[in-house]
Amino acid sequence: MKLTDLKGISDKRAKDLNKLNIFTPEDLVRYFPRSYLDLTQQVRLSSCYHNDTALIACRVASEPQVSYYGKRSYVKVWCDQDGERFSAVWFNAPYVREHLHAGEEYLFYGRISNKRGVGAPSMVNPSFEPRERNFRLKGIVPVYGLKGTLTQKSVRDAVREALRRVSVQTAIPYELVQKYRISPLAQAYSDIHAPESLAAKDRAAERIALEEYFVLISAFKFIKGGKEDARAFRYECTAQDVAAFAARFPFSFTQGQKSAVNEIFENLKSPNRMNRLLQGDVGSGKTAVALCGVYMAVKSGHQAAFLAPTEVLAAQNFALIRKYLPEYRAAFLAGSTPAKEKTSIKKALAAGEIDIVCGTHAVLQADVQPKDLAFCVCDEQHRFGVAQRSALGEKSAGADMLVMSATPIPRTLSLIFYGDLDISVIKDKPVSRAEVSTAIVPSRKYDDMLEYIGEEAKKGNQSYFVCPKIEGDEEGSLMSVTELFDELKNRLPRVRFALLHGKMKDKEKAEIMQAFKTKQVDCLVSTTVIEVGIDVPDATIMVIYNAERFGLSQLHQLRGRVGRGNKKSYCFLLMGTDSEEARVRLSAIKNNSDGFAIAEKDLEMRGGGDFMGLRQSGHVLSDIKNLRYPPEVIFTAKRLADEAIACADISRLRELALKKYEALQDIVLN
Repeated sequence: MKLTDLKGISDKRAKDLNKLNIFTPEDLVRYFPRSYLDLTQQVRLSSCYHNDTALIACRVASEPQVSYYGKRSYVKVWCDQDGERFSAVWFNAPYVREHLHAGEEYLFYGRISNKRGVGAPSMVNPSFEPRERNFRLKGIVPVYGLKGTLTQKSVRDAVREALRRVSVQTAIPYELVQKYRISPLAQAYSDIHAPESLAAKDRAAERIALEEYFVLISAFKFIKGGKEDARAFRYECTAQDVAAFAARFPFSFTQGQKSAVNEIFENLKSPNRMNRLLQGDVGSGKTAVALCGVYMAVKSGHQAAFLAPTEVLAAQNFALIRKYLPEYRAAFLAGSTPAKEKTSIKKALAAGEIDIVCGTHAVLQADVQPKDLAFCVCDEQHRFGVAQRSALGEKSAGADMLVMSATPIPRTLSLIFYGDLDISVIKDKPVSRAEVSTAIVPSRKYDDMLEYIGEEAKKGNQSYFVCPKIEGDEEGSLMSVTELFDELKNRLPRVRFALLHGKMKDKEKAEIMQAFKTKQVDCLVSTTVIEVGIDVPDATIMVIYNAERFGLSQLHQLRGRVGRGNKKSYCFLLMGTDSEEARVRLSAIKNNSDGFAIAEKDLEMRGGGDFMGLRQSGHVLSDIKNLRYPPEVIFTAKRLADEAIACADISRLRELALKKYEALQDIVLN
């Protein structure tokens, strides 16, 4: 069935829906509201305080005007609620002007800004719609994300029609539905779009999330099939050999590192191929463990590959390989490698003349065919998709795979993203690792902080300044990394700044990072591109702008870029809001240095929907990102998936699960 088969959807409207990634009636049913209006909770403007979220009925008192502030446009109108005036502003949304008319009444929903308590309050980017339409709406009303000429009414009508035409069926076997009295999935979809109460909306979100996770976890079970691939390579390396290699490092392995090395060793001696995730907190020593695995392979006469997501990190790993494995032939292969050298490396790999290849996505190219590749390491796994990870392992029939991630994720989520892997966890840190002091910096202390950083630069201590985005956001509330770069150069003219962001070419990024590592640059102004594995011992200060916009785990990862030497280090969190909720969230990371505990807290505070939505850049779970549900839903889904395998008829589940796994191939965590 096509979108245009639904009543009221023209070709033009279908194209607008396509902009929202809605291409079928089924997509419409799964396009969940971003929020809800409780029409019984309309308030008086005079009763609102700064940062309150409110639903206000008012009259637009002025014609909307489009103005410009630098490169940004904004629409502003004045509104009146029984004599009380306030302004409403929409940034980078000139189309708003076409939907507002002076003298007409509207419902506005958004956050009130009246920081100083004087003058007229304002609302920034509020949702709105003509008030007369809402005389037909009662109770809880869904609010959807919009694009093009779409209105709330047009999307609501389209969703209502899709719900009428689309048949929604559960994949959970009938026996389990009966056993656990699981509510109908069709009713949940109806309630998520048109709930009778907020409680009904929450129950619907839980039921839909349960279905999603049940199918995903089942998909991994079908793929694994209860069996492992047979081992293709023999490893002749002994435990004594591995112990002697570990002694090459200038530190003693922690108990967590020792356990991980032992698990890899046992894997490589077992009859089944290894497919293992090594998860460890920032600075826990995962690379040393991975090099032990590489050593086991090359000591046994096989080849090994070490893949990283960026040239900077790959070059860092290559330097370690040459340092600790000098007796073996190693090559570096990346996008910036000259064509002639690439050809030479590929030929040498195919001839077995190179023992270890270290590089970026260039290693995944089809014409890279090692002769005897037995052991593969994929560093910072969360930057690669499942398909990319598989492509590395498929360079050789039956190669053993070790993937690593320094981004701690709750064990609940590891069931989803790494359901096809065995998991090793390093929870302890090297004793030499310096603790990083974390502080939430109020706006009144900002100038003092900059002055302090300037003084630290004179002492040879380096700093990171991190922005959420390359360009400002639509609300106009985020400073872009380029704007920040210009401002900091003016504020601290004697400090040497460099700019780094993801839109730069790999070669340019590598040159900037090298300049920072060699202390030709004092401060690096960057997006989150620096969160992955960068090691600069003299970087002692991390400043994060709009810290409330980040997940706690990502903040912890960014904080891990400092404190990598023996100097006292600091992480300064700057808030772009006065929200008490944001302050509570940031206090959780301020008072905690355990990445795994932080990940669990993050999931608890944001809920499964937000956690998955913000970290998910594929499409498998992006359609449930607006849902709020407790993490316990994932455990319930896991139990159901375990039991489903023994049910009589799972043909429909198998079909849906394998289809879901296919889509999972392209997942890349941000």
